[in-house]
Amino acid sequence: MKYLFIFLLVIQVFGKEYPDGDLIIRKVDQNMSSKNRIFESSMTIHGKRNSRTMLSRTMSEGNKKSFTEYLSPASEKGTKMLKLQGQLWIYSPSTDRIIQISGNMLRQSVMGSDLSYEDMMDDRKLMDIYTVKVTGDETLGDRTAYIVELTAKVENVAYFKQRMWIDRERFVPVKEELYAKSGQLLKRVDFKDVQKIQGRWFPMTIVYKDVLKDGNGTEFNMTSVKFDQQIADYIFTKGSLKQ
Repeated sequence: MKYLFIFLLVIQVFGKEYPDGDLIIRKVDQNMSSKNRIFESSMTIHGKRNSRTMLSRTMSEGNKKSFTEYLSPASEKGTKMLKLQGQLWIYSPSTDRIIQISGNMLRQSVMGSDLSYEDMMDDRKLMDIYTVKVTGDETLGDRTAYIVELTAKVENVAYFKQRMWIDRERFVPVKEELYAKSGQLLKRVDFKDVQKIQGRWFPMTIVYKDVLKDGNGTEFNMTSVKFDQQIADYIFTKGSLKQ
């Protein structure tokens, strides 16, 4: 009995057991991905000297189609973005032109924010592009999270490696670190104000920080989120950019 007690104590202290990493990420995908969704949000870019805020409305279908229209301020109002089958177009009302963003241009900042066009393009489920390993757990604020490492198993990814802290009860990210293949940290992401919407947990505030640039990050606040909505087919066409 003495040795059994010692064995159990060692297991308790040193041998924590965690759920399968694929199962954790599958539950995250169930919360964060959807057949389609419509959301309205504010994007505040906290620059080195000042901040500016833009309002937008986005409609997306799966991970291949997305349409965004900027609603304010006046200088950006009417700017539209269309993602379609791995391609991205932007319409600027000031020039009345449609420009395709491709190649190295995808790495450029979106509206001066901490996000690149590449970030906006990749809506694939994590299970489809990463292998998963659970490395531990940690308490962040009042939430306990699994620490999960994701390593790319496909070539065309913006970040070769990710570290995610995933809420043990809600299965949504709490924090995220994004790395290059060299191991260099590129971005940090914090997920806040998690709410239950249509039966799934979803963060209503997401803060991105590009560690390679000045400023205090870019904050997204979701003002409205609706999943599994009816979206007209014409929305996801180049013709909708000038309407």
